[in-house]
Amino acid sequence: MDDTGTSLAKMRATAPLVHQITNYVAMNIAANVALAAGASPAMVHAREEVVEFAGLAQALCVNIGTLDAAWAEAMEMAAQAIAASGRPWVLDPVGVGATQFRRDVCARLMALRPTVIRGNASEILALAGLGGAGRGADSADPVAAAEACARDLAARCGAVVAVSGPVDYVTDGVQSFRVANGDALMPRVTALGCSLNGVIAAFLVGQPALPATVAALAYFGLAGERAAQVANGPGSFQVAFLDALYALTPQDVTAGAQVSCA
Repeated sequence: MDDTGTSLAKMRATAPLVHQITNYVAMNIAANVALAAGASPAMVHAREEVVEFAGLAQALCVNIGTLDAAWAEAMEMAAQAIAASGRPWVLDPVGVGATQFRRDVCARLMALRPTVIRGNASEILALAGLGGAGRGADSADPVAAAEACARDLAARCGAVVAVSGPVDYVTDGVQSFRVANGDALMPRVTALGCSLNGVIAAFLVGQPALPATVAALAYFGLAGERAAQVANGPGSFQVAFLDALYALTPQDVTAGAQVSCA
């Protein structure tokens, strides 16, 4: 796939408004990541306004990390509104295998046809009903263990499924890709993975879902590689990562993307 940089250029030209219903831990960094990438984030989760705001946004991302009943209802309301309008949305089923409450909420959200589902291997296995050895939001399963069920889940749900890990796996049930960009420091910064959802959602606006998702993952991972070159640890990495997201050009992404067919 050689058009990863083109996807970044299209996203920045649009500067899409992305409605983010994410967790308390992720809100600040997710907003900063979206701004650095070139999108416009809005962290709106009140039931009283999510439907109206979803009508203004160009994309939505939903992250169930710090879930409660009110937020779950808001997520469903926003997803229903944005899906009904034909606009894209991303679901991150954080820790879905941990509790029955999370499984129930994700089942209702899945019925609203997310455009992209992104999670670690344990979350994707749990979402597919195959267990998964996750510990809270952390994966205890390798990406390879979730590849077959990711393809099946994508085919059943009509979504692109992205399995995050050292090498990401992305599939629409027919075509599959691996994205090898990234750095080992990235999981050491809390909610950095959650922040990826808003970037994927931004890339989806006006672009086909599978190549847009692959491009977003490559761009995000490449920024991690650039940041690691100058960081001394997780603290300085976070700052360098935001700078790298901002500084990367479409040409940089096309040249540096490590994408292969799977």
